Amino acid sequence: MKHYFPPVRIFYRIGIVGIAFILAGLFSLPAYAATTQNPAYVRIIHASPFIGTADVFVDGKQLLSSFQFAAVTNYVPVPAGVHKVQIALVGKGINASVITQDLTVNAGYVYTVAALGATPNNLSLQVFVDNNLVAPGQAKVRIYCLSPNAGAVTAAMGEIKLTNPPYPYASNYVNMSTGAYTINFSDPQHNVTLSMPMTLEPNTVASVFAVGLFGGNPRAQLVTAEVPGIPGLPGTGSDPTLIDHVTIQPFLTWLLVAVLILLVGIGPAMRYLKRT
Repeated sequence: MKHYFPPVRIFYRIGIVGIAFILAGLFSLPAYAATTQNPAYVRIIHASPFIGTADVFVDGKQLLSSFQFAAVTNYVPVPAGVHKVQIALVGKGINASVITQDLTVNAGYVYTVAALGATPNNLSLQVFVDNNLVAPGQAKVRIYCLSPNAGAVTAAMGEIKLTNPPYPYASNYVNMSTGAYTINFSDPQHNVTLSMPMTLEPNTVASVFAVGLFGGNPRAQLVTAEVPGIPGLPGTGSDPTLIDHVTIQPFLTWLLVAVLILLVGIGPAMRYLKRT
């Protein structure tokens, strides 16, 4: 016996199934929306030979006190958006700021902010976007040239070779095997070579900063910072470009399935209508 399904019931059933899948997919959408509320992660390096020991203010509130030259902070969470950053000589107060600059940070991204400048006329903040995703069991290295008077410098560390980098500069990341290395930073113009031993640990991201003045004061020096990559601390070990891709993918998958069901169901329904 053939069953008779009126056209209205056919479209009704197709619509119910499609809507059910779309609603199921929508349940993954809040996860995506929530990620846009994630903070950015920011660290600061004091690389300005002019400023000396300083206080750092963000949006009118003191973030760091007695921030010394060549110091590097840990990553700290910062709400996404525009923030007013001010740096003043220690104890002088926010009204005596020698650097006042607005910085924009995006949710889920990781940044290094460098305070730069050797004279009162060229003080500024330079923002570098970091990527702390590492291959399991390996390390990743990046070199920053933040010395304002470095000449035709060369830097070498294992597979990393840099020649005459501009100022300020951050190299590409290089994946490296773990173990002991020596970083050499040479400036033939000032006849200065900086060397520092460094051990790369698994699942870490290492940064090497050249700061200070070659042939001046404060003297040029190398500063290193090593942070956990993946697996590591939330945010500071994440790929900034990964968040949106991962969280929106489930919703797109559900939506595609719902559309396919609707398309498959409409065909038989239309053929049925032509026969009636």
